[in-house]
Amino acid sequence: MRSILLAVLVLVGLPALAATPEELSSWDALYARRGEAAAVKQLDEALTQALKASPEDYEVLWRAARLRQWQADGAADAKVKKNLGKQTWELGDKARKLAPDRVEGQYFAAVGIGSYSQAVGILTALGEGLEGKYNERLDAALKLDPMYERGGPLLAKGRYYYELPWPKRDLKKSASLFQKAIAKHPEQLRAWLYLAETLLADGEEKKAHEAILKVSQGSVGYDPAEGQRVQGWAKKVQAAIEEELK
Repeated sequence: MRSILLAVLVLVGLPALAATPEELSSWDALYARRGEAAAVKQLDEALTQALKASPEDYEVLWRAARLRQWQADGAADAKVKKNLGKQTWELGDKARKLAPDRVEGQYFAAVGIGSYSQAVGILTALGEGLEGKYNERLDAALKLDPMYERGGPLLAKGRYYYELPWPKRDLKKSASLFQKAIAKHPEQLRAWLYLAETLLADGEEKKAHEAILKVSQGSVGYDPAEGQRVQGWAKKVQAAIEEELK
């Protein structure tokens, strides 16, 4: 019934209703099950409809950005990742303009730029002037809540220092940011994975091995979909570390 009412409101040009607390709770529950294709499909359809009905609803916008980032993060095809990253970025930007003092819009706008940049290549992204846009949004998120999403802004900044080309690359800063997130959220497997990759790049193979074991042997109970994804990625990194240790 509510979806029909929303559609009518949009058609006649009247203000759309904001998402209800029940809808927000339902979407968050579906997002927690995002490791299931059916849950992602259901959430995608619900948020797409909600965006059409309430395009200026902050709560809808940042949740749509969160879903697109999850999809971009897991995309193997560069064109798909580029498109999803751009959608994340745009949705995040719309959200942050509505509520610049909320962390979600700032954060997802930044990581959307990050996914887009990974897809097109870091050098291309730098050439497009995206570094400043990325840092503007990410630094705002860091100021608002560095521990949002279990240290997500810290991880994004640490990954920034890891992925930059020389001479901008700074592996020490990268590692310190991951360690800061881990100190507060030791359950965060992505932080351990990123730390392992940074340590390996910095020639610290033994420390990298200790970090990657935290991933492979860690619990995914804090966020099953996230944890399982990270553990899948960790297999390749662990093999590379163990090869270096031979």
